[in-house]
Amino acid sequence: MRHVVTMTATSSIGLIAVFLVDVLNLFYISRLGQQELAAAVGYASTLLFFHTSIAIGLSIAATALVSRAIGSGGYVAARQWAATALILIGVISTLLAVATYPLLGSLLEMLGARGETARLAQRFCAMILPSIPLLALGMCLSGLLRAMGDAKRAMYVTLGAAAATAVLDPLFIFGFGLRLDGAAYANICARVVLIGIGLHGVLRIHHLYARPSREVFLRGLKPFMAIGLPAILTQVATPVGNAAVTAAIAKYGDDAVAGWAVVGRLIPVAFAGLFALSGAVGPILGQNLGAQQYDRLRSTMRDSLRFTLIYVLVVWALLALGSQQIAHAFGARGLGHDIIIFFCLYMAGSFLFNGCLFVANAAFNNLGFPLYSTMLNWGRSTLGVIPFVWLGSQWYGAIGVLAGYGLGVVFFGVAGAWLCFHVLGKLERDTAESAMVQ
Repeated sequence: MRHVVTMTATSSIGLIAVFLVDVLNLFYISRLGQQELAAAVGYASTLLFFHTSIAIGLSIAATALVSRAIGSGGYVAARQWAATALILIGVISTLLAVATYPLLGSLLEMLGARGETARLAQRFCAMILPSIPLLALGMCLSGLLRAMGDAKRAMYVTLGAAAATAVLDPLFIFGFGLRLDGAAYANICARVVLIGIGLHGVLRIHHLYARPSREVFLRGLKPFMAIGLPAILTQVATPVGNAAVTAAIAKYGDDAVAGWAVVGRLIPVAFAGLFALSGAVGPILGQNLGAQQYDRLRSTMRDSLRFTLIYVLVVWALLALGSQQIAHAFGARGLGHDIIIFFCLYMAGSFLFNGCLFVANAAFNNLGFPLYSTMLNWGRSTLGVIPFVWLGSQWYGAIGVLAGYGLGVVFFGVAGAWLCFHVLGKLERDTAESAMVQ
């Protein structure tokens, strides 16, 4: 439990800082008094979340491979795989960013953006897209530091980027009068800082980079993609679900979309501990799997689920108590106000099951069963979102959309936790049988 809490806490600090600055970003935009700007940020964030999710999936592959190599004592292989991962992530994220440019208008229209709001969202996305490779590489560098067990420096990567955004956001938005463009410029600068700090930790401190030969690169490509492709599919499922919710809420107007944008910012700040837990528990599981310590694998999972329960209950209570103040701070009106209040009072509790799913997905990705993560996440983001959101919309309007989004995760969270322990038992039995044969 101490290892789980330490790794999660240090990761949480960095994540909370990043997400809190993201909230401040939207707060500054909302202070400009134009609902179209806040709604535009909501649409743009939903679209850009696809790229972020792909970057997370690729960094999961890098973390799993490197932590497993370190756990089995293969530091030379870990250095070469780290280099291979960085090269692949840089190339893939660049190609995806370039491919998205000509489709921006159509994609935003599919999400429900119209008129001036659509134009603002497209401009914001076009400015941010060139920095997507920086974000992807920064995430990978942070993951590599966690794979080394260096939670402190992994925290510094995200903390440094958050500090840069906190300083530059109000300067660009208000000081230079750049409004929405200023928010985009601040994001780009923060990602440069993210890369700089990450490279210092990985290259200068741990020397976790060895230029791979062509043979080593090709050999590392297969296991990387074997984990990376299912991890990407797993991660992309979440923005698909978010896109379905955004499209369902869009028909209720810019006020509703602006309220959903605030909820979208509150979720990662309030539940950063769960996101951090899913990232922190992966290297712990990977190293113990490499060492075949199955008792530690089980105890890590149990402690992670206990942490999830306590964390969600505390955060849910805090959100419920501060719901009115949160809605007022963002100047939410009409449906936007109601959406924020409903999330704080009711929907936040569903993150107990989201947390179980996060932990299970991290376990599957690091234990060699990434397709289980893919199936669970896509099940949650399709069967656990689309019918529930549609029914909620028909019965209770915009509030029903959020209610459906929260209820749909219950089954998949429980199923993920159960399946994870089943997989651990299977791995232990297979190892014991293999030892008997030898």
